[in-house]
Amino acid sequence: MNKKILVLLSLFVATLSQSQVKTFTLDEAVMQQNKAFRADKMQGFQWIPNIHNYVYYAALGTKMMMASATDSNAKEAVTLTEINAALGTKLKSFTGLEWIDATTILISEKGKYYRYSLTEKSGKNLQETDETAENQTFDASKQNLAFTEKNNLYFFNSNKEKIAVTNESNEGIVSGQSIARNEFGIKNGIFWSPKSSYLAFYQKDQSQVADYPLLDITETPGKLINLKYPMIGQKSETPRVGIYNLATKKTVFIAPKSGVSDDYLTNLSWSPDENYVLIAELNRAQNDMNLNVYDAKTGAFVRTILNEKNKAWVEPQHEAFFLNAKSNNFIWLSEKEGFQNLYYYSIDGKLIKQLTTNQFATKEIIGANPSGTEIYFKATGANPTNMLVYKVDLKGKQTLITKDEGVHTFAVSTDGNWYFDEYSNHSTPSKSLLIDKNLKVTTLLVSKNKFDGYQLGTADIKTIKAADGITDLYTRLIKPSNFDSTKKYPVLVYVYGGPHAQMITNSFLDGANLWMYWMAEQGYLVFTVDNRGSGNRGFAFESVIHGRLGVNEMEDQMKGVDYLKSLPYVDGNRLAVHGWSYGGFMTTSLMLRKPDTFKVAVAGGPVTDWKYYEVMYGERYMDTPAENQKGFDEANTLNYVNNLKGKLLLIHGTNDDTVVMQQNFVLLKKFVESEKQVDFFAYPMHKHNVLGKDRVHLMTKVLNYVIENNK
Repeated sequence: MNKKILVLLSLFVATLSQSQVKTFTLDEAVMQQNKAFRADKMQGFQWIPNIHNYVYYAALGTKMMMASATDSNAKEAVTLTEINAALGTKLKSFTGLEWIDATTILISEKGKYYRYSLTEKSGKNLQETDETAENQTFDASKQNLAFTEKNNLYFFNSNKEKIAVTNESNEGIVSGQSIARNEFGIKNGIFWSPKSSYLAFYQKDQSQVADYPLLDITETPGKLINLKYPMIGQKSETPRVGIYNLATKKTVFIAPKSGVSDDYLTNLSWSPDENYVLIAELNRAQNDMNLNVYDAKTGAFVRTILNEKNKAWVEPQHEAFFLNAKSNNFIWLSEKEGFQNLYYYSIDGKLIKQLTTNQFATKEIIGANPSGTEIYFKATGANPTNMLVYKVDLKGKQTLITKDEGVHTFAVSTDGNWYFDEYSNHSTPSKSLLIDKNLKVTTLLVSKNKFDGYQLGTADIKTIKAADGITDLYTRLIKPSNFDSTKKYPVLVYVYGGPHAQMITNSFLDGANLWMYWMAEQGYLVFTVDNRGSGNRGFAFESVIHGRLGVNEMEDQMKGVDYLKSLPYVDGNRLAVHGWSYGGFMTTSLMLRKPDTFKVAVAGGPVTDWKYYEVMYGERYMDTPAENQKGFDEANTLNYVNNLKGKLLLIHGTNDDTVVMQQNFVLLKKFVESEKQVDFFAYPMHKHNVLGKDRVHLMTKVLNYVIENNK
């Protein structure tokens, strides 16, 4: 064949191949990452109680499929159409489904609860709450339903009689809801005892907490919404734990044993025999914690099982984990030796054994086998970007169950003989596995890469040294699909940097948002470093921030900048930075305290002066202004406004109830007084995060601002 024809044919094939490669829009990047581009998974996987069968959802979540640990050929168990026809409901998904027994499921719709038999294909109404009810919580038997209305707590008993547990006319006294602004691992405020003899609940008196004004612009005229927001160093809520006895219809209350009314009560748990309630009591300074035992009948203090102190902070995150229904022995998770480990205690307060001595972070306990001789837990392992699953027995023998590196979700069958494992990593979108007790693995599902055929860049995961010259920090650098090492690229640094957060994980896309890959296709590099102070690295790594928020974090971020500038393909004169919340604080701090580094910045929902932040989080890391005025002054971004050189856009949701809008307003006022020009954009009626379709508007605003001002 003529060489000229061959060349033309090659060019035609190359052109055709390129024309078939798809690109995704920013709209798709924001809205479809967890929809159209979501990896194939066994959606809604659950083990059925007391048997080896499991279920998951198919046909866009409209069918429940059932299979067995010994036979993975799934059969249709029930469809939403069948359930809706039997119950008269209009369910669109199985979300919130719970098992009552091996053949009966609990279904809920708008406060109405039904039991549905899979064998009989029929069901009936179980309980029904009014539209004003919130925090609905069933007991273990799925007979009694507790709930809150406004500030009071009620329950429906098995006869559907409504029982008032509290009757507080003072709206400042709130029962049955989360307290301490969901810090200390608090997720709810209602706790049924194992046999439903008692109903325990959190109560907070926030009468003395200052009202913070938010504006509802949807009414004419605008309506004032008062939010109870305890700011650092000011009046805080005072907690109690109530225990309602269903037999006597009486309630006993437990207040902080210290006698200091605004100390914290958290991590509530019931002993299996219902005789005791365990509560972690933490002083307001958050450096001294007691795990206390109380008599369930009388509310009387019984004993302190353990005490933990630390000059920086003590932060209990998990309640006592009881191994089985026959023993009051339990597991306590503690970070007291540098990394969170498992400690085995008796209810008498005896440390039976420290079960793990890992020099890596444990995340949480997943469960235990029925006899309580093996405990399953999540931990990072040696590579902190992983989240693996281990088991440990009561003699301290530890076994890694998940052999593949990555980020795992995990479920144990009721008898403890089978495990469901679903994970992803840098090169695996998702893989679903069945593992037997001998750790033999059967593959159930392997997801295809939903980005095949799309222009998608690559992420390089590396480590650099922190500012201390010793500690390894993980970095992620996203490059465009047509990356050319001979070119010079501008960089967008995405930063969070605060406690409990980890931006870089060994998961598909490496923990990045898809909009970052879109930004790379616009000719950018997108860079992130998890500085000291961020999560899953142990107490020493995280606690370097204490009393001086922003200092060590910024120095580590600057080491990231040094690394970027060492790369021959980085344009060191075109660096931008963006972050939200703590990342907004970091973005603003970097722009003002390292003014020659970044040409443009976008800070969303930023803390600008820590004295305006909430008590529970803020005092843990900064103490109070009376105790640490130097630290507050050092972190205060208002003190550095005159340093501004580049372009800065500040963004805030007008109804932000986490980082209140005053944070941004005081900074804006300071910029005006200093005759410094900045840009500002508000998202009306949005809270701390801009969600829904408006998020496309947000990311368009952020990324266009960077591109237009970083030329």
